[in-house]
Amino acid sequence: MIRLYMSMSLDGFIAGPDDRPGQELGRGGFRLFDWLDDRHGDGPSAQVYREATATGALISGRRTFELAGRWGGDHHDGVPIHVLTHHVDPADTPPGSARFFTDVTAAAEEARAAAGERGVMVHGAGAAQALLAAGLLDELELHVVPVLLGEGRRLFDGTKAELELVRRLDDRDVLHLRYRVR
Repeated sequence: MIRLYMSMSLDGFIAGPDDRPGQELGRGGFRLFDWLDDRHGDGPSAQVYREATATGALISGRRTFELAGRWGGDHHDGVPIHVLTHHVDPADTPPGSARFFTDVTAAAEEARAAAGERGVMVHGAGAAQALLAAGLLDELELHVVPVLLGEGRRLFDGTKAELELVRRLDDRDVLHLRYRVR
């Protein structure tokens, strides 16, 4: 199962305007992750967080990977990190278990194999769009936060897909929605 995990504003933004190193989620974008304050409790946000960190591999877009400081080579529990990129510089050795891929299908196949019986987590709008376009994204877990950012980086600008709601969990200041891609 390849599943996108993404926090977003009600108006569809995953980062505020001017996202860049030092301001990775843009202006106002950190608001999208307030729900993580409840990740160690017993409620729905903790459940979603536990599910996400139980995945066995990660697929990330290159921009997300870089803005996140390459996660120091370990996103969670040492799982393999598969980074989608348009170009691989042979002199650029990614840290830890991270590897660069220019082929979305190869990245998805290797991530599935590495994850075994566990799921594959996806981070980044570019990675999600590439996987969806290739028919390789199975589900979307969207953490919808009741805020209107008004501008910033959109998750699916111009992307079309049919989705089926398979789970809805309400928690403090967030609605966790899981959709299956039809």
